[in-house]
Amino acid sequence: MKTDIEIARSCNMRPIEDVAADLGVGGNDLERYGKYIAKVPTTLINPDKIKHSNLILVTAMSPTKAGIGKTTVCIGLSMALNRLGKKSVLALREPSLGPCFGMKGGACGGGYSQVLPMEKINLHFTGDFHAITAAHNMITALLDNYLYQHLDEGFALKEVFWKKRVLDVNDRNLREIVTGLGAKTNGMAAESGFDITPASEIMAILCLAKDEADLRRRIENILLGITIDDKPFTVKDMGVAGAITVLLREALQPNLVQTIEGTPAFIHGGPFANIAHGCNSVLATKMALSLGDYVVTEAGFGADLGAEKFLDIKCREAGLQPRLTVLVCTTLGLKMHGGMCVGADAAHSERELIGGLANLDRHIQNLQAMGQTVIVTLNEFDTDTEHEVELLRDHCRAMGVGFASNAAFLRGGEGCEELAQLAVDTIAEKPSGHIEYVYALDDTIEEKVTKLAKHVYGAGKVVFKPAAIRQMKQIEKLGYAHFPVCVAKTQYSFSDDAKRCGVPRGFEFTVRDFVLNTGAGMIVAVAGEIMRMPGLPKHPQAERIDIVDGLIEGLD
Repeated sequence: MKTDIEIARSCNMRPIEDVAADLGVGGNDLERYGKYIAKVPTTLINPDKIKHSNLILVTAMSPTKAGIGKTTVCIGLSMALNRLGKKSVLALREPSLGPCFGMKGGACGGGYSQVLPMEKINLHFTGDFHAITAAHNMITALLDNYLYQHLDEGFALKEVFWKKRVLDVNDRNLREIVTGLGAKTNGMAAESGFDITPASEIMAILCLAKDEADLRRRIENILLGITIDDKPFTVKDMGVAGAITVLLREALQPNLVQTIEGTPAFIHGGPFANIAHGCNSVLATKMALSLGDYVVTEAGFGADLGAEKFLDIKCREAGLQPRLTVLVCTTLGLKMHGGMCVGADAAHSERELIGGLANLDRHIQNLQAMGQTVIVTLNEFDTDTEHEVELLRDHCRAMGVGFASNAAFLRGGEGCEELAQLAVDTIAEKPSGHIEYVYALDDTIEEKVTKLAKHVYGAGKVVFKPAAIRQMKQIEKLGYAHFPVCVAKTQYSFSDDAKRCGVPRGFEFTVRDFVLNTGAGMIVAVAGEIMRMPGLPKHPQAERIDIVDGLIEGLD
């Protein structure tokens, strides 16, 4: 079979003006980035139309190192809905350069289910990530300068919250650094470090902002530290919110591209779901809902991370309501969560497949508890047997959940038509009800984390480390305890231990720190050993990326 990049190059992409015309958007409204990419102004968002459109959330079982293929299924489902005569639009996150050159590779789908132009999207795209990186680091530089310039006046922060810079590269050596060494004119020596750009609060702010005014308000609210007289010190106090808003003004507009079959796709924003809230921008989702009748979107990693945050944070903040949730699984993923060893013969692992169904069931139950109508789709591989597919179909029938297999990777939209028809029928007959949030905003921080850990993850006990307890008390004292909680934890397990596969129960869930994001309006609870700056594997994807005969290779 052809590689992803070979398949992408064999397609005849439509000019972006033609893609926009399908949505009723004129060429004069577009800000073009070449022939096949454009930004679309947020003035085209229509609140009345949004109410009548159908939002479909695609999520997944707990992932494994082999992947689940959620993005591929998202793209295939959106294309299949169009093949059924529905006006479908896709809304996805932007890829990060870190994973593209690290372990994961590109993030534009695969096979005959891709968004295009793949190389540009996986690389610099429209520069949104660079704008976010610059905005975050500009705040850090301006804060360092403010402290340096006003030191002789007696101004100081007894506690600094905005310590780190960001970079869209996986680099473990930058997690903890010291800045300002050398001469006095080099600034004040301070412990610092780098997070990856998708973990930046600026990324979360961009993805949750309702408009430019809200973007500025959120930037103003970023808490930088506490002064020596116990007062909060924010970006607004530093007087640079306007400058940061200018850096992000163009990045705020959603990006329009197309799928391999010409379906319109908005790709905008890219927070990870294990270290951030894992959803594309509110503005891109609302744009898609304004211009289409069915909108397919996704939330990162498994439903315990991305889907929970999509519902508890994004939908609560933006007033969105999905009509249906699609849960993606693979036979290999089920077998690995059922106890199959890495490298074992997957062709003779029915016992492990059955054992792994518990992981799928837990995600179904969690989503149903949040008021969601769920259907399951098997992302087919050529190694799957008919017996395995029927076993999964029978299991879902016994669970009272709709099921459809899909061949998005091999056959694009055509391979997802059964899933698309099931989605349309389910929305017509039994759409999701109102969201049942896991916690109330007026719960205490401890109550919010405990409800997530026990009700969603299955923990028996929640342990708060001393540093987390101190941060929790400080957040309460500052008056921000009403914010939603965004848990940063491993994606490979319901627990905070990546090695505990399947459905661990009764475990201790350890919160070692809290990070207060007053601009984004959330409290990040850091659990286990999760890192906000990933490292590179022994053999990163960068070893396979090159230019051959004038063409980029290895980004798929």
